[in-house]
Amino acid sequence: MNFSSDNIQLFLAVLDRGSFSAAARALQRVPSAVSMAIGNLEAELGYSLFERGSREVRPTAKALALEPHARLIAEQLGLLQVHALELSQGLESSLSVAVVPDIDHRPLLAAIASLGERHPLLDIALLSAPQEEGLHLLDSGRADLCVAFAGLQVDARRSFQHIGVESLVATLSPTHPALREGRIHYLEDLTRVRQILVRSRDLPLADPRPLIGATHWSTDSFDLALQMVEAGLGWGDLPLSRVAPRLANGRLVRLDFRNTRNELQLPVHILWRKQQPLQQAARLLIEQLTNQ
Repeated sequence: MNFSSDNIQLFLAVLDRGSFSAAARALQRVPSAVSMAIGNLEAELGYSLFERGSREVRPTAKALALEPHARLIAEQLGLLQVHALELSQGLESSLSVAVVPDIDHRPLLAAIASLGERHPLLDIALLSAPQEEGLHLLDSGRADLCVAFAGLQVDARRSFQHIGVESLVATLSPTHPALREGRIHYLEDLTRVRQILVRSRDLPLADPRPLIGATHWSTDSFDLALQMVEAGLGWGDLPLSRVAPRLANGRLVRLDFRNTRNELQLPVHILWRKQQPLQQAARLLIEQLTNQ
């Protein structure tokens, strides 16, 4: 016996309301039609779903065993119907967002959680990529949106919305020789210490602002860069929002310069392609990030 959406709706209505007449009123049908449909379903199944009384019906053990599966299917059918309507009204079926890894992800995750509650069947993909690579994913159409640092120049191909500011701070392992030997007093002293960078493997560095060290090692993984700095392989200009716990427990040190404040504040933007009109979910995500 193949259950249909109609049979499942009838079955649950009788379960919830305890009688054929009450279920019929809820479904705007006549009681005889509901009773007949349940009877036909029982005949095809080969067992009873309800014990009939004079005014009410009681579910059998087999009906109660089927109930959790029926409710799950009914819920999924409801979501499917809502999503089908949303698609007809302009909601995209999927949304991909490129995210620069050395940015605080908490606002984005909160906005996506809200979006997911509103549109639970929307397929969302987060693509972690260094700055240049993330923008390339956007420009090539592989990402619908990109959360990245603001560039030095405005790109005519992209629209953007400012959504926050990220503070980058120069950090070093407390075991690094340059720190233990007291060789860092000024910002320019960092030019003599290897710098750890998060950057694309293939694309050139478009924004030189974070680049200070004369020598550097690089990786396209923020987590690996953090481990490299913590292991004493070099210093890193790292987002304060991401390294604050390590600074607090002493695993990293925020350097103190005599000639300038150790903090580079960079605007954070969400960007999209001008030639590609924003669809509904993308607009909602931008709106949520802006309001935050």
